Amino acid sequence: MIDGFLTGVIVTCCLTASAFFLRFWLRTRDRLFAAFGIAFITEALTRVLFLTALAPSDAAMCVYGARLVAFCLILAAIADKNRLKSSSSRDTRRA
Repeated sequence: MIDGFLTGVIVTCCLTASAFFLRFWLRTRDRLFAAFGIAFITEALTRVLFLTALAPSDAAMCVYGARLVAFCLILAAIADKNRLKSSSSRDTRRA
């Protein structure tokens, strides 16, 4: 019973963080914020799926695969942000 309650708290926190990141994305159109928002939504959905699965051992592969995709999305967004930042700093040095 306490596991379900704590999972609900984690889902709520993930959805709240996602709402903040997506709001920042709407203001700035920065892909990093969109990636974090989508990753937090994915994390919330995987927590719900893991909680509602009848046999958690069978659902574990799908859940952990979705989490891996979410974390890879975050890493790709960070790498993209750093790549754009370094290329723009090179352009300002040439001018």
